[in-house]
Amino acid sequence: MYRKILVPLDGSEMAETVLPHAVALARATGAEVALATVVQFTLGAAGGKLDAVPEAAAERRAALKAEAMLYLEKIQRDLKSQGVTAGCVVLDGDVAGDLITYAERERIDLVAMATHGRSGIERFVMGSIAEKVVRGTLKPVLLVRALPATPRPVDWREMNVPPAL
Repeated sequence: MYRKILVPLDGSEMAETVLPHAVALARATGAEVALATVVQFTLGAAGGKLDAVPEAAAERRAALKAEAMLYLEKIQRDLKSQGVTAGCVVLDGDVAGDLITYAERERIDLVAMATHGRSGIERFVMGSIAEKVVRGTLKPVLLVRALPATPRPVDWREMNVPPAL
């Protein structure tokens, strides 16, 4: 059913929580995994475009893409050690738009990605890449709710719970 699974990553542990799911699906179906990241090029906190200084922009763009590729290649080696074939691609531009375009162009069968679980104001301000991908593609999308990597164990003695009657 699945021959090619797109796994978008942003370098965070939260985004990587989708990997065990993608690996299980790839191993079960013999699918190839396409690891992808989208690099955005801005200058400063205001988000000004680097294109104002073409030489600096080209140099910075190349450096960011090389760094992103090293990251993806590390994940690729990890997947290979688990018996999964994976390729890597670094895109640049609009994150959701580029992922959707790549999925269409490369005939991706499934997009598997983590959602950071933002809500309220934070989601309004930052947007939701996962939501934009879901709304913008006709491909099936597997969303995995990312949770903190190592939640602190709950010490029930700290809980302010009234005793049972």
